[in-house]
Amino acid sequence: MVKVELLRYTPDGEKLIAAAARLCYSPIGVNEIEESLNEEKVESFLSLLMDLNHESPIEHVTFTFGVEGVSRTLTHQLVRHRIASFSQQSQRYVKLEQFEYIIPPAIANNKRAREIFENAMKEDQKNYNEISNLLFNEYYSKYINLNYNEKEARNKAEKESIEDARYIFPNACETKIVFTMNARSLMNFFKLRCCNRAQWEIRELAILMLIEVKKIYPTLFKNAGPGCINGPCPEGKMTCGKISEVREKFMT
Repeated sequence: MVKVELLRYTPDGEKLIAAAARLCYSPIGVNEIEESLNEEKVESFLSLLMDLNHESPIEHVTFTFGVEGVSRTLTHQLVRHRIASFSQQSQRYVKLEQFEYIIPPAIANNKRAREIFENAMKEDQKNYNEISNLLFNEYYSKYINLNYNEKEARNKAEKESIEDARYIFPNACETKIVFTMNARSLMNFFKLRCCNRAQWEIRELAILMLIEVKKIYPTLFKNAGPGCINGPCPEGKMTCGKISEVREKFMT
């Protein structure tokens, strides 16, 4: 099951955004601007900013998430959001003695499909173990013959054996990732990935992330969500046809 934790975020982010935006139109310096901004003024100005879709100032605020219980299928989609920083658990350096995996709901709810899926995962683990052991023995002998001491030979052999054995793992393989996005990139992420047409796993992640950031900065993210909550459905003929339900879900 996906686990999302907001690890860090820019403190006083809404005030920072308001100050940065006001600086664009003010003859005074940023320190004076910040001193003049109380909580009420920040909320009012930021709300106006969001309604006008004036997004460049919100890039000054960043959010770092820790995510577990997701598949490699999901992270392959996630890293396409290029204005972000990613640190993912390595299959090259971490030996997976028993890898966890994500079962899509459609498969989990079909008894025979789930049985086939789980058997395939067990077979993948068995084959991974066998391949990594075979390669380990080969590499270990190689480095011993090259006069490496036992510890060095073992360390190099293990790294190189799992580096290639990992190719057998499926997209379902569970992974962990830490990533940072600025608020503008997050807005775009929510617009695309909270949509009903987004793939189910990354949509679940996006919704959980949106819940977390709204707790911290509700005014900043008051209009955040799929593209259809602030206008017509951007999917055109590919629309899910449930715009009223979507708006009710994300605007409440």
